[in-house]
Amino acid sequence: MDTEAQHAERDRSSRPSDSDPAPTREPDSEGTEERSRSVFASFVAWLPGGRLTLSALLTAAVLLLVSTFVVQPYEIPSGSMEPTLRVGDRVLVNKLAYRFGSQPRRGDAIVFDGSGYFGDADYVKRVAGVGGDRVVCCDKRGRIKVNGVSVDEPYLYPGDAPSTVRFDVVVPDGHLFVLGDHRSESSDSRDHLGSPGGGMIPVDDVIGRVEWIAWPFGRWTSLERPDVYARVPGPGGGHG
Repeated sequence: MDTEAQHAERDRSSRPSDSDPAPTREPDSEGTEERSRSVFASFVAWLPGGRLTLSALLTAAVLLLVSTFVVQPYEIPSGSMEPTLRVGDRVLVNKLAYRFGSQPRRGDAIVFDGSGYFGDADYVKRVAGVGGDRVVCCDKRGRIKVNGVSVDEPYLYPGDAPSTVRFDVVVPDGHLFVLGDHRSESSDSRDHLGSPGGGMIPVDDVIGRVEWIAWPFGRWTSLERPDVYARVPGPGGGHG
């Protein structure tokens, strides 16, 4: 009898009472996923051209991000960097080259914002001197000297002298002294020696380093830093 009573008691307790809370339902993840797909499908259908337009938009967004933060294309508008860069060349500029502690080095071809120094535009020139360097024109053979060492510049435009303008400058820290490869056609640091800033370009205004000629297709190549400055000592070296 006691056993039967215990069974009966257990049977009654196993039935849900009116006061018991209603069982919770698991979130309908499949339903949510289906609704998300439906919204996405509706968006794609709304776009003119559907998935093709969406792909184009995504590609454009990726290219915009790359152009803003990584690599930016430029068209060369003048002959100031001939023969290295010709009018109409499309170049790719590495915008990360001088991030994370790296600095421009002598011989680099750079693009910089010339606003307030050269003019309200972006310019491409070659670095001839970095902060602390003494850059002089010229030695007995007409070559420029950096920290007392004469530099042979194989990238100069054929027939051009390294400079017809004489100068003797010390580059302030955080600045650059820049020259075009086609010296007779280049407006560069030499032409702004008497201007505010003395023709020196703040490193902070450098956009990036020219890494590749991308067009015309037959001129596709990477630009390497010339080794002509390898013998030049750091700032504070002897002056010849």
